[in-house]
Amino acid sequence: MAEEQRQYRIRRPRNFRPRLDIFNVYNDSEFRKRYRLDQQGFLYVTELIREVIANRTERSHAVTPEMKVALTLRYFATGKMQLCNADDFGLSQPTISRAISQTVDALTAPHIITRFIDFPTNPMEIQRIQADFYRIAGFPGVVGAIDGTHVKIVAPHDYEEVYVNRKNVHSINVQVVFDANFILRDLVAQWPGSVHDSRILRESGLWDGFEQNQIPAGCYMLGDSGYPCKRWLLTPYLRPEREYQEAFNRAHKKTRSVVERGIGQLKRRFHVLHDEIRVNPQKASKIIMACGILHNICKQRNIPLDDDENEEDVDDPNVEEVFQPVPGGPVADGALFRENVARNHFMMDD
Repeated sequence: MAEEQRQYRIRRPRNFRPRLDIFNVYNDSEFRKRYRLDQQGFLYVTELIREVIANRTERSHAVTPEMKVALTLRYFATGKMQLCNADDFGLSQPTISRAISQTVDALTAPHIITRFIDFPTNPMEIQRIQADFYRIAGFPGVVGAIDGTHVKIVAPHDYEEVYVNRKNVHSINVQVVFDANFILRDLVAQWPGSVHDSRILRESGLWDGFEQNQIPAGCYMLGDSGYPCKRWLLTPYLRPEREYQEAFNRAHKKTRSVVERGIGQLKRRFHVLHDEIRVNPQKASKIIMACGILHNICKQRNIPLDDDENEEDVDDPNVEEVFQPVPGGPVADGALFRENVARNHFMMDD
């Protein structure tokens, strides 16, 4: 009898809720505020990764690439995965989580990263970037401003203690380099919050690029006193004694403020970087990288921040720990080089 009931049991049809047509519901301003890209930028990103995130099934009500990108951008914009369903896509929370993970993986594929976050090595591009920086405060030769910024994460299950930063918060310490137009030129998002900025730089490809002369001589980055002073990385004088040293510091501070403002813009465009990212560190690192790529796409396509997102776009800087050089070591050579730069470019004629 029970077998007969199973055979004749009628399967209930699934009840699909209507899905929101975001392209027709929101005007340009509303669309940009919700998804941080305009409609053309949204379609551009979707086409970049369509083949990777498209479903391999023809079944009805499959989650389309457009929906996956919309869910991911909404999550990045708000930092709250549950708000993704506020757009009424008619999806379950597990489906939303899978769609976001798939989209983040596609956005952080190596060929996508190198396409949109690239440190300049072409002489013409370097000259243009140096000219843009020079216009800020007359500081010559600058190709990037470097800093670290912490992105909070939920306490991980493994190696929890190494993610606790100096503010006693679990985080990932993210190395960023911005050019004068607030375009990300380097982003490293894989180190726990307890790791110092100078070590992250020393272990990065950027360090190797400068040390192995892959980047032309006469190109400098500007960093705070938490970094070692080198021929290619100029830090401020801790105790300036002469007027030209003070002039160097003033120009350095004004020029380097680009990185603090750039971090502020990045975090205000994508609020997920302001709040605690509630995934494991590996996934959090990918989310940070994806936000950096999308930030550069916005910059390249001139997609503005909304007025309320532009306010006070200066990052809360890391607690700075002064780098301690080894007497007579390479950093001493960097300090001598800094002195030459300061004398040659910031000493007033008698």
